[in-house]
Amino acid sequence: MGAADRAEEALLSFLRGLDWITLALVGVLSSLGLLALYSASFSFKGGGLHVFLRQLVWFGVGFIFYLLSSRVEHRRLVHLSGLFYVVLLSLLALVLAFGRVSGGSSRWLSLGPVNLQPSELGKVVLPLVLAAFWEKRDPRGLVDLSASVLLVALPASLVLLQPDLGTALVYAFIWLCVTFARGIPIRYLALLFGGGLASLPVLWRFVLKEYQKRRILVFLDPYVDPLGAGYNVIQARIAVGSGGLWGKGFMEGTQSKLRFLPEPHTDFIFSVFAEEFGFFPSALVVVLFFLLLLRLLWVADGARDGFGKLLVVGIFSFLLLQFFENIAMTMGLAPVTGITLPFFSYGGSALLTVFMSLGLVESVRRGSV
Repeated sequence: MGAADRAEEALLSFLRGLDWITLALVGVLSSLGLLALYSASFSFKGGGLHVFLRQLVWFGVGFIFYLLSSRVEHRRLVHLSGLFYVVLLSLLALVLAFGRVSGGSSRWLSLGPVNLQPSELGKVVLPLVLAAFWEKRDPRGLVDLSASVLLVALPASLVLLQPDLGTALVYAFIWLCVTFARGIPIRYLALLFGGGLASLPVLWRFVLKEYQKRRILVFLDPYVDPLGAGYNVIQARIAVGSGGLWGKGFMEGTQSKLRFLPEPHTDFIFSVFAEEFGFFPSALVVVLFFLLLLRLLWVADGARDGFGKLLVVGIFSFLLLQFFENIAMTMGLAPVTGITLPFFSYGGSALLTVFMSLGLVESVRRGSV
């Protein structure tokens, strides 16, 4: 067999081994997301084509990251998790010191023409770190449990200082899901829940910024400030409701085209999609996300090692929260937190994080076949 034949056989073997169910779901969601982004950015100065093309490039780079991370033997990452954690903390500290400020928040490091958002990397690093930590530890021990809380509290605190409450909540949810999957006693969860409730007055008084408090208040009733903090939610709900069953048509959404809808290409992109395509296609998006999440749970259930299982659970948890919170936020069912919608919202760092994470899930699946 010649070199060309061996290369062809290796390629065919690689293609046969891919999880085509996950790739099909990701492909459809990505295509719908690009359609929504193209329409959402059309009203931008210059037509917004540069936003669409930039995101298209990020999708290409993201798929390369997916392929590369899927080829990594996930067990090798156990010993590298500590290094990844230190790098994450260092990058988050650099953001506070030298980050680019936009909209009152410092969340990005400028690397020439590219802006890196280190807090997004935490969504893949923390599942790795927590999975490695819990693999050979027992959550029934208070020392280990406290140490795991500290592992998440450090990066979450740095993220809160940016400030970015949404990402800090994602970190906390990752910890909750991974620790629950590891078998934390229910009584500990009850104590943590009670402690969280007891700390709410302190958080409200000393931690939350004024704009974050306003977001919570307008979640309860957006019309208490219809031209201020409640404006975003009201316009997003109008967009979703005006789409009807089949929408107004591609590029025909008035809320985004007439610039009533804030942040149409990031936080509120689902509102753009719902207005232009309607209820049934929007329901299809929900079903596709649901199937993708089920696929991740299937991989976690079939994982041959504890590290792989907990890693996939951590990735599942951040995708679940982002999907649920973003869509609920656009309909006024959850407070506005700035959490983006995977595959839809504009942003290179977020997209690379999602594709890297799914690549690691594929690595775990390959190890279980």
